[in-house]
Amino acid sequence: MAVPVIVVGNISVGGTGKTPLVIWLVAYLRNAGWKPGIISRGYRGNAGDWPQLITRDSDPRVIGDEPLLIVRRSGTPVAVGPDRIKAARILLDQSECDLIVSDDGLQHYPLERDIEIAVVDGQRRYGNGSCLPAGPLRDPIDRLKSVDLIVCNGDPENGEIAMGLCGEFAVNLCHPEKKIALTEFIPKTCHAIAGIGNPQRFFDHLRGFGLQCDEHAFPDHYTYRCEDLVFPDETPILMTEKDAVKCEAFGLDNCWYVPVDARPDINLGVSIEELLRKKIDEQ
Repeated sequence: MAVPVIVVGNISVGGTGKTPLVIWLVAYLRNAGWKPGIISRGYRGNAGDWPQLITRDSDPRVIGDEPLLIVRRSGTPVAVGPDRIKAARILLDQSECDLIVSDDGLQHYPLERDIEIAVVDGQRRYGNGSCLPAGPLRDPIDRLKSVDLIVCNGDPENGEIAMGLCGEFAVNLCHPEKKIALTEFIPKTCHAIAGIGNPQRFFDHLRGFGLQCDEHAFPDHYTYRCEDLVFPDETPILMTEKDAVKCEAFGLDNCWYVPVDARPDINLGVSIEELLRKKIDEQ
């Protein structure tokens, strides 16, 4: 590849906090003087033609939910497609990026990469330690010995770099200018929905602010129908930002989403810049 490539992935299925880290990473790189672009697979997207450059108005059913969330939050050029090399090429051809961040793709070996960052869930870790289908792992645990950096979403172990997720307010799905603190939902009982890799993490996040919620877990990347969000009562519905990009068309003004931001240890940015300088010096 003509520019440096950073892959942010994981060795386990389910949510680890990878997407918030990608959003943090491109903001950090931009502040450091780079012009990053992002490639993603566009999982569950049904486009008939790949790759595609996406915009804030792209249809999540066509290009996938996570890429739409990323382009809206990051303001960074994003190209999606099952062939990440082709996605990278269209990004280089049609944008001014001088560095590519791959959202996921640790196992997409045809894509050359300069830096590998693996994200680990500090709560679930590696499950039973077995690979699919006997366990939750895409690769054996030993795969982590070959990555450059391991970021732990939770309590780090053995040289891992710590990362937390913070999100203290909710945004109205129909009126995004309306933002309120999560604590303002107390003492109401809310509905909480989550169609992500680890729904319990979202429910625990709300509980950590003292909210009482009826919890509704859906499969990861679930395609919502309006009736999924219709409950007998009129209480507020709280959802993740990834769910929100698929539910905003329903026009339900009792729905709110909770944006979260990655907060990694400062050493992560320093380590990435050192690795980039080393790679550039080697070329």
